[in-house]
Amino acid sequence: MDADAALSAFDPWSPAFVADPYPAYAALREAGRVHWFEPTRQYLVPHHADVSALLRDRRLGRTYRHRYTHEEFGRTAPPPEHEPFHTLNDHGMLDLEPPDHTRIRRLVSKAFTPRTVERLRPYVEKLADDLVAGLVADGGGDLLTAVAEPLPVAVIAEMLGIPESDRPLLRPWSAAICGMYELNPPAETARAAVRASVEFTAYLSELIAERRARPTDTDLISALIAAHDENDDRLTEQEMISTCVLLLNAGHEATVNATVNGWWALFRHPGQLAALRADPTLVPGAVEELMRYDTPLQLFERWVLDDIELAGVTLPRGSEVALLFGSANHDPAVFPDPDRLDLTRADNPHISFSAGIHYCVGAPLARIELAASMRALLTRAPTLHPAAEPSRTPNFVIRGLKGLPVTL
Repeated sequence: MDADAALSAFDPWSPAFVADPYPAYAALREAGRVHWFEPTRQYLVPHHADVSALLRDRRLGRTYRHRYTHEEFGRTAPPPEHEPFHTLNDHGMLDLEPPDHTRIRRLVSKAFTPRTVERLRPYVEKLADDLVAGLVADGGGDLLTAVAEPLPVAVIAEMLGIPESDRPLLRPWSAAICGMYELNPPAETARAAVRASVEFTAYLSELIAERRARPTDTDLISALIAAHDENDDRLTEQEMISTCVLLLNAGHEATVNATVNGWWALFRHPGQLAALRADPTLVPGAVEELMRYDTPLQLFERWVLDDIELAGVTLPRGSEVALLFGSANHDPAVFPDPDRLDLTRADNPHISFSAGIHYCVGAPLARIELAASMRALLTRAPTLHPAAEPSRTPNFVIRGLKGLPVTL
């Protein structure tokens, strides 16, 4: 297929494309390694090898402000009314580059340790079991609202030490903020993100002040306050707030969507689901394969900080690259028969958790959560099946379902 035809099939605002973007990705891969997409003024990169390499290439960055002003980079500053969102977003390590990224990630890693994550395992497994038991007692329901959503929200809230009574605030704030990560978000999405940023920042400021006055040895906010390096360098107040929001957003958006995307894929592949029910030792591999098969984060953006040549095309400084994770995870050069769901797939280097310095710090926790809910559903709800065809959210970048009705 030629490039023009392939690009015409790539339509992130089309419900048909959002329902199944993978054929369009195959056309993009066949048509070349890099494509200019005029509607978002980005270069699309669809191949696994290129996506993986560019995630590690320091000539690209999540931001350019550490090296250039907006004017020097040929970009227009965001509208002043969006400032609360950008202040919140731009001080999190996901949207920073070294040396700030290195410093913040090092300090966060002192608080977000493997021991901290492992200590949560019994809580995660008990919560998953309780949530599934509730679903079973009701004879079914919406897998999204009954299990997929409350589990990771409760876990990250537990980590941060957010009181149970305040936890219903978190998901709406997160959803509003994450709306800004879609391609060309409309004005109302931006207004909702700004409102959520103001409210979330105010809430966390109060919580951090409370923890400064009365720290505990069990919550992550207290650990972030205490974290320092050999030079007594510490997180600023804004960095702490942005880190907490990042941990919440990244810590549950992907897990919620990986859960419902994964179960909907299993329901459409009854042979694979039967094999999983017959052999629960397949769970760890199933988690990886389901994240590859229907990737919860379809696209990740990078700014070109210095000219790069890719497949004979110069990506000029100041341009933006859209790294297509969903396409990379279906690249036949890396995954034999990529459109086949195979829970026993042995070699599975998917990039759903990104790569390089921005590799997801919460990946170990996400894997624990996904495996815990899967095991609980396999054990307690062995006859679980869909009650109706689910509908997808209209979003492309963050891929999920509006709900997943199930019955026993």
